[in-house]
Amino acid sequence: MALSKKQTELTNLLDKACRAYEQENTEIMTNYEYDKLYDELKALEEESGIVLANSPTVKAGYEVLGSLPKFRHEKPCLSLDKTKSVDELSSFLNDKIGVLSWKMDGLTVVLSYSGGELVRAVTRGNGEVGEIITNNARTFKNIPLKIPFRGELTIRGEAVIKYSDFEIINEAIEDPSKKYKNPRNLCSGTVRQLNNEITASRSVFFFAFSLEGITEGPDAFATVTSQYEYLSSLGFDVVEYRPVDRNSVYKAVEDYKQAVSSNDFPTDGLVLIYDDIAYGESLGMTSKFPRNAIAFKWKDETALTKVIDVVWQASRTGLINPVVVFEPVLLEGTTVARASVHNLSVFEELALGYGDVVEVYKANMIIPQIAVNHTKTATIKAPEFCPVCNHTTVVNKSDNAKFLICPNETCPAKTVKKLVLFVTRDAMNIEGLSEATLEKLINMSLISCASDLYELKNRKDELYFIEGFKEKSVNNLLESIEKSKNVNLENVIYALGIPGIGLSNAKAICKAFNYSPEAVMSGSISDYSAIDGIGDILAVNIVDYFSDEKNVNEYRRLLSYLNISVKESVKDSFVAGKIFVITGSVNMFSNRNELKSFIEERGGKVASSVSNKTDYLINNDVTSSSSKNKKARELGIAIISEQDFVQSCQNVDGYDNML
Repeated sequence: MALSKKQTELTNLLDKACRAYEQENTEIMTNYEYDKLYDELKALEEESGIVLANSPTVKAGYEVLGSLPKFRHEKPCLSLDKTKSVDELSSFLNDKIGVLSWKMDGLTVVLSYSGGELVRAVTRGNGEVGEIITNNARTFKNIPLKIPFRGELTIRGEAVIKYSDFEIINEAIEDPSKKYKNPRNLCSGTVRQLNNEITASRSVFFFAFSLEGITEGPDAFATVTSQYEYLSSLGFDVVEYRPVDRNSVYKAVEDYKQAVSSNDFPTDGLVLIYDDIAYGESLGMTSKFPRNAIAFKWKDETALTKVIDVVWQASRTGLINPVVVFEPVLLEGTTVARASVHNLSVFEELALGYGDVVEVYKANMIIPQIAVNHTKTATIKAPEFCPVCNHTTVVNKSDNAKFLICPNETCPAKTVKKLVLFVTRDAMNIEGLSEATLEKLINMSLISCASDLYELKNRKDELYFIEGFKEKSVNNLLESIEKSKNVNLENVIYALGIPGIGLSNAKAICKAFNYSPEAVMSGSISDYSAIDGIGDILAVNIVDYFSDEKNVNEYRRLLSYLNISVKESVKDSFVAGKIFVITGSVNMFSNRNELKSFIEERGGKVASSVSNKTDYLINNDVTSSSSKNKKARELGIAIISEQDFVQSCQNVDGYDNML
């Protein structure tokens, strides 16, 4: 049976529910609903023989490798000849039928299946030898880990990262020189990670475009389209494709062109291949390329225009980016009047001046870029002073490129971005403070750092001068700030904005230092790097942060306003080192999230599904026939009630009044 739409929908829905529970501490469905849908999905998987990588019925374990081993491809991964002419595509087809599809802009990966199981994943490499990334591929969002084909099967495709995910990941990188230039570079670095937990966090997708392994017998394929249909039935996402002839290829290319701007996946052209597999293979190859296919690269639409100005935009990292403003032109169906320049080196190479005639285009038909400056008067210079705070700028060099930086740590551009993080839900959770409102507070000199927010109650009268603020909004803001004073230490540490330190890292740090506000900032690099999930780079970031006297003073000032919840790190307890799964309603804790926090604070872990690594399943309905209970019984895992759990903690840890 082929992969059904229902199985795909259930897989994605339950995956979303798991992530919401595990990562966001929220529940989007009841346990009853989850168990019912889980059982339905399990039945569909058994019926189809297909299990997708993001299915909650399987969990890919995380592993850190010392290096990526090499593997020689059984069949070389060849490049394709290229053209920018649709007429050439038409001539290529002659009287044959072809298949036109997206040319995805990511990293080519070759998957090998044996007996229905994914056994190996290899990068394209140099075409002859690639790197084995099997553990990473198992964390891709959409590849099947099991398929209903018991022989040997090889599938080639492209690993890609969405534009939307790319922006989120890049925004989180503090060092401007370390930001990725495009989704392809990010995907390449992600797929080749030595730690597949990093790969899993970056939402890599796989699109199949070639099938090998079924060449003889009744199951052999005569056409590319039949291969694609079969791949889809196995659960693979296949590159978007359509059959074309020498006449219809013109409209097909135009249709793809119109779709580029709304496509969230990066592409850099199209691929045209003969549908008749035997015919295509009979053509052989040139010294460089196979003759059965050709790549079509977009012929960039360009326009000439004149430079009006260059605007320099400061960011929270201190990087000052040049944005060229020019007379509006029509490109790829939209009006364009601005183009960002990647760094100071590129800006200097362009030698821009007022009124210069420049040629602009859209990279991959999406991102406005300047191709060439035809006049190069170089009358526009990089600013000597920050456009936001007027501090003297500096030029930093990294990887043979120059970047313009504002070194002023109190620059409002940096301050507002830091404060945006500070007020978020996972940090101090202060409602009613948008970025626009924070900018107004800074511009009115009401705040210059995070701790100033807790003095706003003494300047209440001045808050009424903020546009749109009335009695109710002012009171709501002050109440929200007051409410935020009661907080856990890990939220405070996360709110500081230490580069690379997320909420999970902050929790680990607090636990390692026994939840002592003073102790968390007194460790050495070796102390921090020994904490699970931190490592040397983040350890250096923490030490650097607390080595700055301004940061220490701000941290201590914050602590003077806050009521930090007192916790104890318990190293020797019933919970420590054990893995629990929680299902069903709870009675002794206010909700499942509170029970989860209780376990994590005492050194335990909470997983979303039962596996052979699970120590206990907590379910108040011990005798139920839910899917989790069934799985626990099959694996011989103890099912305990909430009362059993609490009693065990009291017996081992001696907590008579633990709740």
